[in-house]
Amino acid sequence: MFDHSSRALTGTNILICGASVAGPALAYWLGRHGCRATVVELSPARRDTGFAVDFRGATHLTVLERMGILDDVRRRQTGGIPTTVVDDAGHRLADVPAEWGGGQIEILLGDLTRILHERTGQHTEYVFGDTVTALTETADGVHVTFRRARPRTFDLVVGADGLHSTVRRLAFGPESRFVTHLGYYVAAWEADNEPGIDGTALMYNVPGKMIMAVPHRSDRAKVDVFALLASGPIDHDRQDRRCQEQILTEALTGMGWRTATLLDGLWDSPALYFDSLSRADVPSWSTGRTVLLGDAAAGATLGGKGTGSALVGAYVLAGELAAAPGDHRRAFAGYERRLRAYVTACQDGGQATGEFLAPLTADALDARNRLLGDQDLLGERLADSVATAAGFDLG
Repeated sequence: MFDHSSRALTGTNILICGASVAGPALAYWLGRHGCRATVVELSPARRDTGFAVDFRGATHLTVLERMGILDDVRRRQTGGIPTTVVDDAGHRLADVPAEWGGGQIEILLGDLTRILHERTGQHTEYVFGDTVTALTETADGVHVTFRRARPRTFDLVVGADGLHSTVRRLAFGPESRFVTHLGYYVAAWEADNEPGIDGTALMYNVPGKMIMAVPHRSDRAKVDVFALLASGPIDHDRQDRRCQEQILTEALTGMGWRTATLLDGLWDSPALYFDSLSRADVPSWSTGRTVLLGDAAAGATLGGKGTGSALVGAYVLAGELAAAPGDHRRAFAGYERRLRAYVTACQDGGQATGEFLAPLTADALDARNRLLGDQDLLGERLADSVATAAGFDLG
């Protein structure tokens, strides 16, 4: 177990890129060691929206407890929600228990980031609406230029900026070298609750496609819509929302059930999430004075237990830096040596998630629905998932 009461990093100047989960979590532990980190985030403000994320297994819960936020997370947990798989007419085909997707604790991403930012604000400099544009390593630091802010030099740089990491691109190479497309795209938006759902999410499939309506957490007149579609890589601008809306409309139109009604909300939704189901695999998580954390190092879009892994990674990275103050090479090596096998095992759930939610054939859909009716087998798979998440000894 690391001594997180030390002040071994007092005076160390660390830049963290990314202010979602991994970045603020690392800033928290660095602050415990006396370091006032700088966190830069491209979004203009803290993100208060996003998927529900979950924690499962003793490792995840112990990290939350050691951060002092377990009770806060429990107070804001959603409790998860069961899902009913329906046919074209809305008749029940199968049920997905709440714990399958919600783990032991489920919380909205926006609520989690709010907790992390509240716990780090006093000892962390947050810079929103900016991003790094160049990293130049010198003999004793990394000279960083930003899109908006003046250039600065830092002792170390941490890329905690997600699957499409800018830091990874600048310091390690193009995304195409490290990110593998897993054959699906995922989307989320908000729509009117015209299906009239309450208490149970409804999921509808055709081969290679899924659409789901989930009761909104705070507004019964709204539903959160999630969609998954099988597709090869789509060449599009990830910042062009209208292009993404067109892709989704063309892919889902004519799908059946209440899809047309749910699509009506797409164009007016206050937010749209659209991304590939992909995973990142980086042979070495560090180069010189720059290191990757969370999804930037070994992420999977869905099903990879990425939120819990990010918190574990932040705990280990900060601990290794404090145990070897001034020797980043030793710290980075220890961080990767301890964590890689665990994170890779968690990552492997990403491929299975796409195949489970949107099987590619009618036969595969029938087999998935039969699986959902086998409580013993479903329980075994859930237990395996928890065991994977818990498969790291924090010491």
